[in-house]
Amino acid sequence: MSQAEKQNDIQEIKKIHLSIRGEIRSRLDEFNRLWKKGSEEDILAELVFCILTPQSKAKSCWDAVENLLSKKVLFKGDKNRIVRGLREVRFKYKKAEYIIEARKQFAIDGRLSIKSRIAQFSDVYGAREWVVQNVKGIGYKEASHFLRNIGFGKNLAILDRHILKNLKLFEIIDEIPTSLSRIRYLAIEKGMKEFAEYVKIPMNHLDLVLWYKETGKLFK
Repeated sequence: MSQAEKQNDIQEIKKIHLSIRGEIRSRLDEFNRLWKKGSEEDILAELVFCILTPQSKAKSCWDAVENLLSKKVLFKGDKNRIVRGLREVRFKYKKAEYIIEARKQFAIDGRLSIKSRIAQFSDVYGAREWVVQNVKGIGYKEASHFLRNIGFGKNLAILDRHILKNLKLFEIIDEIPTSLSRIRYLAIEKGMKEFAEYVKIPMNHLDLVLWYKETGKLFK
């Protein structure tokens, strides 16, 4: 890519940012309110959503969460009932097991306690490491997505295929990796932060801008 082409692409994302900046701020405010005013069940729903997302469409995953909520099986349903609610989600049997394990992971005396577990960390990176190491089915992308959706995504990168495609376009990475180790994830995240500073778009805005660029919409 020539320097002129790169600058044209940068101008494109700046224009997108300017056009949807108000919507982005509203969405980030929703995430912040979820942490401040949402219930433990609301937080678990976001975690389940992120458990479902690998190799599945985000919209289908959130539809599945809403389906589980409507049938009142998300918090107490057994594996079979959860599987039936994951119609358009890939690897639904394994992910149903992960949902049940997550419920157990955050249960204290039979009650959900996610907020206190997350709040014990002094920074979001420590929280992310704990989530990755302790919640089955969650990697760095999913943990970053979860923490962003509950109001802690200011400096985290959600390295899904849409974001990686654009990071390659802007020559932040040489190629789209087939898998991401911890070291590789953190290195790409650092590069994305530096790019965000260069184009003067906040990191948590840039993620949504690039997602919008690829999909034409804002989502979770």
